[in-house]
Amino acid sequence: MDRRDFLAGLSALAVASGTANAQTGAANARTMVASPEAMRRLSARLMRLEEDGLDPRWYELNPGNQEDPAAIARAAAGALTDLVQGRVASLPGRVDLRRENTTATLNLWMQRIAESAEPAEVIERAAMTPPDMAVLKPALAAARSRATGAWPGFPVGGRTLEPGAFDESRVAALRARLVLTDPVLAANPGSGGTYDERLQAAVRRFQTAVGTEPDARIGMATQAALNRSPQANVNQLRVAMDMRRAQPALSGERRVDVNIPDYRLRMVEEGRTVIEMAVVVGRPSRATPMITTRLTSVQFNPPWGVPQRNAREDLLPRLRRDPTALQQRGFRIFGRVDGQMVEIDPTTVDWRAINPDRFPYVIRQDAGDLNALGRLKFIMPNNDDIFMHDTPDRHYFRRADRAQSSGCIRLERPMDFLMVMLDGMQGWDRERVDRILATRNTSAIALRRQVPVRLFYSTVTVEGSELRVRQDIYGLDEAYFRAMEARTRTQGIPMAAAQG
Repeated sequence: MDRRDFLAGLSALAVASGTANAQTGAANARTMVASPEAMRRLSARLMRLEEDGLDPRWYELNPGNQEDPAAIARAAAGALTDLVQGRVASLPGRVDLRRENTTATLNLWMQRIAESAEPAEVIERAAMTPPDMAVLKPALAAARSRATGAWPGFPVGGRTLEPGAFDESRVAALRARLVLTDPVLAANPGSGGTYDERLQAAVRRFQTAVGTEPDARIGMATQAALNRSPQANVNQLRVAMDMRRAQPALSGERRVDVNIPDYRLRMVEEGRTVIEMAVVVGRPSRATPMITTRLTSVQFNPPWGVPQRNAREDLLPRLRRDPTALQQRGFRIFGRVDGQMVEIDPTTVDWRAINPDRFPYVIRQDAGDLNALGRLKFIMPNNDDIFMHDTPDRHYFRRADRAQSSGCIRLERPMDFLMVMLDGMQGWDRERVDRILATRNTSAIALRRQVPVRLFYSTVTVEGSELRVRQDIYGLDEAYFRAMEARTRTQGIPMAAAQG
């Protein structure tokens, strides 16, 4: 294996892709010190790129050409580029995907691998540079080891399997599936057709891990999670690793981060968590869009102007059942009569005759305890009419699956959030806020400190040495992985925005 051939191929590929200039390539050629044995070790390391969430086949390296200097050069340059910059540059609708890619940074890595006596070590350093790799890499290895064969499935459909029930076939299938991933159950799996406490405990552990309700009931959501393929888990971790590459450092400025699939809001300042809480986000059919904006104002006792989609899909069926029920919750209906917008008595309308595709009314819910927005609305300008708000539906925060809204963000502790946002605003305290809310009049104030807000999507989170994997509720990890596999670096599937 000729070192000059290797380096010439590396430099030529770098120049062709715009990642280095001819002067850098020439300098690297003069300083290449790797021995033929070291280059063989580089080839062997490149053949193990699956450890890093990549695939050697993406770089056209295989057992048939892994001794070829030109093939190694192409693979080394391509893999190093992806390890440093991330394989997916962008995706439609994913403004949360941010890359800090500079030619200078990649040139530096190209120079390092060319000048290193052990270029395989350069690949290793590049692979481990992004945050969380010390946790993600062994997690990927463990997931890959479990994905060597097909997992036994759990029967889909039918009635929910309840704790204590006797169901010989489904209990056997459940036990066979969980012993593969639950060491506690595997050590003492039990037997028989009764859904006993030992198996219930294993199910609760599984439900907690995948983010469904840990109630030991095997309904549709848990059935789907049990039948998720082991390769899907592997791909989810590969996406998480790639997303962390070339991420820009976040500012120390106070900011609000909402991780959609983790259902969590954190306000962070200088690396310190100021406040944290659970949130409810958009259900898959009305996905919360990824947004970068700022909190600008807060509205007290907000009315709710119901979006037309919500009116058609959510309220029209309720009006058909009982039009007076919405009246009791403060909803008012307006329609155009003789060119004027007037309030309509809902009991005078034949709602079954209304075509949802041509819904002719405007619906508004007055401010009050039953208002869908609660007593507080936090405004953050964006093109999708997404905001954060209070809610009277507090029961959702007790659920593990909190993708339940029409797109907007419902806050678990909106009053605590408000008081943090009002910090430093002279004359504002909890007593004044309570007085304003008690009036039931709608009013608003501009915030002195307009904090940046980031709605983003990361199903895999790392805190210290703890790894948490959530469900891919919008299928965005699947779209990202398809883009990783594609030759182009910009393919993907756009995510539709929703309101509500």
